[in-house]
Amino acid sequence: MRRALALLSFGAILALASAPLLASGNPAAGKTKAAACFACHGADGNAVDPQYPRLAGQYNEYLQQALHEYKTGERNNPIMKGMVATLSDQDIQDIAAYFSSLPTKLDTLKGHIQGD
Repeated sequence: MRRALALLSFGAILALASAPLLASGNPAAGKTKAAACFACHGADGNAVDPQYPRLAGQYNEYLQQALHEYKTGERNNPIMKGMVATLSDQDIQDIAAYFSSLPTKLDTLKGHIQGD
């Protein structure tokens, strides 16, 4: 029983210690830095045109990963590669924090999947 409590306590400490890492980025700064994104993805992150992904409410870490992948060329999109080329790691964290903090209007994938 003591061992189980010790393991649970250790797990809780690790979870709390890593929480600041998951909440990286400043949404207010991200809103300013994301101004160029608004033309396609909307200022509220809910793109109207289905060819552009809705970013509002997406997971912060997912958005950061996607932006890094566009920057490195792992995701091949010439427009996005150009958009992220000059972004620093902090810029990416801030932009992801902004879009992930917004409420999504996406309730289904209808009209948002190619071929719909």
